[in-house]
Amino acid sequence: MNSNSWKSIFDKYEIQKHNFENEPFIISAEMIKQATKHFTKTNEREVRILCKQDSRENRPDVFIDNNLFLLPTRNGEYAIVKGEGYIDIPEIQDVVKIYNSKLDFKLDTSQIGNSEMQHLDFAYAASLIRTFMEDDSLVLTIRGRKYTPKFSFKVGNQTITQESVQTEVDAGYEGRNQVVLIEAKNSSTKNTIIRQLYYPFRQWQEHTNKSVKTLFFEKRGDFYSLWQYEFADVNDYNSIKLVKSQQFEIIQK
Repeated sequence: MNSNSWKSIFDKYEIQKHNFENEPFIISAEMIKQATKHFTKTNEREVRILCKQDSRENRPDVFIDNNLFLLPTRNGEYAIVKGEGYIDIPEIQDVVKIYNSKLDFKLDTSQIGNSEMQHLDFAYAASLIRTFMEDDSLVLTIRGRKYTPKFSFKVGNQTITQESVQTEVDAGYEGRNQVVLIEAKNSSTKNTIIRQLYYPFRQWQEHTNKSVKTLFFEKRGDFYSLWQYEFADVNDYNSIKLVKSQQFEIIQK
């Protein structure tokens, strides 16, 4: 969690004196490097590592103690924000649904390895994604890293503007009337930073007039879990809410 490194950063720039109720504190990669240059271990001074806070528990102590989280605003620049930055990924209480693959043959190669992408590709090949979204027209069109256009949004009573932040979508599918974006994990996740869903959602809304949907995907043991989230207010980071969820066991022929 790099608590010592972030304590050094907060001390150097007296961030604890900042009034987070009025506005976020903007910090650059160069500022982080300067404040941590005396640390000897790479993970204590590497900006990319220090700024990776994908769950509530991944945050350094000074963030947890002061209800803060981190958002990238442009290449080499971050906003330290006060408020709720994360969304819970709830346990799915419904009975696991047996899902028969729509393929008329068995996939051997999908059983080799244990990666997020592999499990997601298998779920798509079996038409599970199409079935969950009730859209037979979905085809894979988006994958990998891209940069966001400029947009602004609210977190609480604060407005944040970001531009050209790198995002990564594990898979994006386009159908006749909608685009479906997926964030995939390969382990049991209790919560995740909303940014991983919100930034790609806003990004792709700029490029299409179709409805943009966001899914969270996990392979847990033998089961494939899907959660659909939506943003009630496109301009409000915290307006995220769960639409539906379901856990499946895929049966191959």
